[in-house]
Amino acid sequence: MKKIGIILFLFIGYAINLLADNVEFVAQAPESVIAGQQFRLVYTINQDAKDLRVPDMPDFEVLMGPSVSSQRSMQIVNGSVTHSYTITHTFILMGNTPGTYTIAPASIVVKGEKYTSKAVTIKVLPPDSQPQSTPSRGSNRTVSNAAYSQNSVSSNQIFVRQTLSKTKVYEQEAILLTYKLYSRVDLAQIGSAKFPEFKDFFVQEIDLDANRPWQMEHYDGLNYNTIILKQYLLFPQRSGQLDIEAGNIEAVVRIPTNQRSNNIFDNFFNSYQEVRKSLNIPSATIKVKPLPKGAPAGFNGAVGQFKLESSLSANSIQANEALTLRVKVSGKGNLKLVKVPTITFPADFDTYDPKTDNNIKAGINGVTGSKSVEYVAIPRFGGNFKIEPAKFVYFDPQAEEYKTLATHVYDVKVDGNAATDAPVVGNVVPGVNKEQIKNLGTDIRFIHSGGDALLRYYQAPFYGSTLYYLSYFVPLTLFVLLLLLLQKQAKENANLVRVKNKRANKLAKKRLKTAAMYMKKGEKDRFYEATVGALWGYIADKLNILPANLTKDNVQEELLKHGASDQLISEFLQTLSDCEFARYSPMVDESLSVENCYNRAAQLIGQLEDTLK
Repeated sequence: MKKIGIILFLFIGYAINLLADNVEFVAQAPESVIAGQQFRLVYTINQDAKDLRVPDMPDFEVLMGPSVSSQRSMQIVNGSVTHSYTITHTFILMGNTPGTYTIAPASIVVKGEKYTSKAVTIKVLPPDSQPQSTPSRGSNRTVSNAAYSQNSVSSNQIFVRQTLSKTKVYEQEAILLTYKLYSRVDLAQIGSAKFPEFKDFFVQEIDLDANRPWQMEHYDGLNYNTIILKQYLLFPQRSGQLDIEAGNIEAVVRIPTNQRSNNIFDNFFNSYQEVRKSLNIPSATIKVKPLPKGAPAGFNGAVGQFKLESSLSANSIQANEALTLRVKVSGKGNLKLVKVPTITFPADFDTYDPKTDNNIKAGINGVTGSKSVEYVAIPRFGGNFKIEPAKFVYFDPQAEEYKTLATHVYDVKVDGNAATDAPVVGNVVPGVNKEQIKNLGTDIRFIHSGGDALLRYYQAPFYGSTLYYLSYFVPLTLFVLLLLLLQKQAKENANLVRVKNKRANKLAKKRLKTAAMYMKKGEKDRFYEATVGALWGYIADKLNILPANLTKDNVQEELLKHGASDQLISEFLQTLSDCEFARYSPMVDESLSVENCYNRAAQLIGQLEDTLK
């Protein structure tokens, strides 16, 4: 028992220390209050504490406080026990002068350490310019019985207000549109709503917190409880006067009845009746100015404030070594429509599909974030190369001018040379290699001039005979047959797609033989390069895909059109990715070994040949 007590004591001490490391000291108060009305300022601490020191509050009248209360609770969820302990210090305050005031942070001491809360900002609203009635039951919303009868609610008691951050903008400049509900009655339910369709605008809706609270707001001489219904960011797509259509929303309000009942309980409690009210969503007009003329070359419609960044992984590499170039556009504006500048690499660089990454967020301050593109390129030959800068042009509506940004100029030094017989990824000309191109002139032979020519004269004795006529008929027949044969062959050769389709399997096997040769020699880089070239070359010839369109997405789409199964397509794309990964990774597991990749590639080409016939 003594050991158990010691263990329990240590456990409690550990739990107390753990909780002490997670001290939370919070100040809470309403964001808006009405002048002359009481409200609460509450300080909450989740540990035993002492020496609470609150700041001076000259802008508010302290009616009561602090009143201290504590609460302990325990929860058991799936056998896990959690404890909580809170102490609250409550002040009752009242603001008498309208304005916005800040209460400085308070402090408290927990186990010898001092903790401070955050400052609290409170907006004191002026009282209603009209006399108020008593609040409705269960709500702090005021109700004026003079404003409506039992079966009607006046338009100044509940309505929808539309606010625009700007009414005069440039094309593609962001506009914040807010629909807010104002109510002085007890709202029972918000029903169906029809919001505008926003023609001629690119629209991005702002995500609102589902648990957002109601806020007090002074408007047109009265205080209302308000809540934001919808918020949009609008980007006008053309110049001129653009109209935002009207809409409507259904609301159900609860109003007190004036009738008296013989039931004692009805007389003790107020009687209420629910009234359905159709609220109009107002229309609006926005004047959109066209973008100034004389836009610089390369302008693609980006409007806002942006930054352009770029970085290169290395400035000196070996031939056949991967090089990574990252380009990032960040800022505020129509980011979803922005195009990241395209990098042009030297002709001796092999490039692959770029990787894109978008981090865009819509808020009340506009659309902010970034778009980035990562390029991977591989130089095939040694030398000194230059990657020219890429320009990004945008229009700044605040400065009312076009601005041009550019990436850095990168000088790349490549050491070594790639093998001249390395397979080329993509389409190749069938049956042509570098050696044949170099020796093309040897196809023409000179005329042999040695020796004497022996000429003899024969007189034709068969004139008019059968052999004589056959000598005309047979050559003519052979000529016609040869002409038909040449025409057929010309038609077949004219169909390059069919020629490439027929030779795809043969060329792929030839490339795989080259890969097998490198596998035997232990040259892994050349092996993976030859294997990837065989797969890409086969699919390009078989499906007639141009090199510029040879991407994984296009290949997947074309294979689906030709009836390939999802499993076969997935295996093909995965094999390509595995070979490319193994080619540049210093360590690979058994599943990415040269033998495994070779067998998978050979099997895939055979399966695709059977499927694509």
